[in-house]
Amino acid sequence: MKIIIETIPHQDQRYPTVGDWQWTYGLRDEHTLKIRVSKLSDWRYEALVALHEAIEAILGLNAGVSELELDHFDIQYEHQREPGDTSEPGDDPLCPIHRQHRIATAIETLLAIELGVDWQAYEDEIHNLSNHS
Repeated sequence: MKIIIETIPHQDQRYPTVGDWQWTYGLRDEHTLKIRVSKLSDWRYEALVALHEAIEAILGLNAGVSELELDHFDIQYEHQREPGDTSEPGDDPLCPIHRQHRIATAIETLLAIELGVDWQAYEDEIHNLSNHS
């Protein structure tokens, strides 16, 4: 398995999100996880998003969740989002990886504490960026 994490301009995301992941499969069924994180004001924020995405992707793969199914859910969720709604698609109990998202968020929160990240400032930046896509 290979995991590639890259920071990109926010406008280059596939849909309004600060973190996105995709699996690719090469010869001999080798897995490559590609994670794309929007450029943020603090490298620690980018690391938190990247690790959240990695955990979510790995747990989703383990649970047999189709990436296509999840992409469809996420894109529909963002399309139907009401103005001012700062929720994440993974928070919705109908999300195919709701449990995996919750676990990733718990680990992300613990890591943020260890890194000395102000969780509210971190969330505010992510929500402000996502809502201005």
